[in-house]
Amino acid sequence: MKNRELARLINGQNTSDGAGVKLKRIINPQDKLPFDPFILFDEFGSDEPMDYIKGFPEHPHRGFETVTYMLEGAMLHRDHLGNEGHLRKGDVQWMTAAHGILHSEMPEQEDGLLHGFQLWLNLPAKEKMKPPHYKDIAAYNIPVVDLGGGSYLKLIAGQYHDGTGVISGAVQGIATQPIFMDVHFHGAQHLRIPSSSQHTALVYVYKGEITVGTEDDVIQAGQLGQLVNGDNLFFETKELAASFLVLAALPLNEPVVQAGPFVMNTVEEIEQAFRDYRDGTLTLQQPVNDNNQ
Repeated sequence: MKNRELARLINGQNTSDGAGVKLKRIINPQDKLPFDPFILFDEFGSDEPMDYIKGFPEHPHRGFETVTYMLEGAMLHRDHLGNEGHLRKGDVQWMTAAHGILHSEMPEQEDGLLHGFQLWLNLPAKEKMKPPHYKDIAAYNIPVVDLGGGSYLKLIAGQYHDGTGVISGAVQGIATQPIFMDVHFHGAQHLRIPSSSQHTALVYVYKGEITVGTEDDVIQAGQLGQLVNGDNLFFETKELAASFLVLAALPLNEPVVQAGPFVMNTVEEIEQAFRDYRDGTLTLQQPVNDNNQ
């Protein structure tokens, strides 16, 4: 089995979104990078309330999924029907906007550290107009795999083979077959993860640094690496601790047209989404809230 190689290295860019929330944009849909089916990826993190307190007031989505993962702090999700989801440390929300949803994401704290990630994952054309759905996953429902020596991984989506059997992540049944792992290395450690050669594979380091592949290519905190040409993902640290996200998913190989909060396949579908939003028909299908908290 061949270890994938580092093909591209991207430095996250500081920006703001919502009502002025400061964040680091790692995958920008405007850059048209070949990360199919990943559309956007942000890291938000600050202990200064003015950097996040105004949050993300009500806004629409159509045509894709958002994955919100909280490392620290608390966030309140509320949709246009008044359904609520309270995300706290270690929690995840997997929201399939599909046909359309109006929601807000607002901090549930006035001070302290707020730190987390949001990922946009594209939907296949046949699923873009299905009823919206979201699931809140409490931290205690996310499998944790002991890697030894104080190292571990949290398995948010996908599967992990630990040598004795297969461990399934908290999220299953997604068309793009995503893998989403949060890995923590405590000192010198290595990890090999089998990965289909068909999947787009990315790694984002948010603490310390790691080496990848067989060439000891280094990825530092705040950098995203794309890994290609192989069926293994290999990560290693020499001495210092590191934390990183492993992201992989099956490409859709479909046209992508993104405009603001909508991700569709054609310009005409984007224009229809804006019309539906203006006319109030974007949210005719009611969201299903599968809240496990």
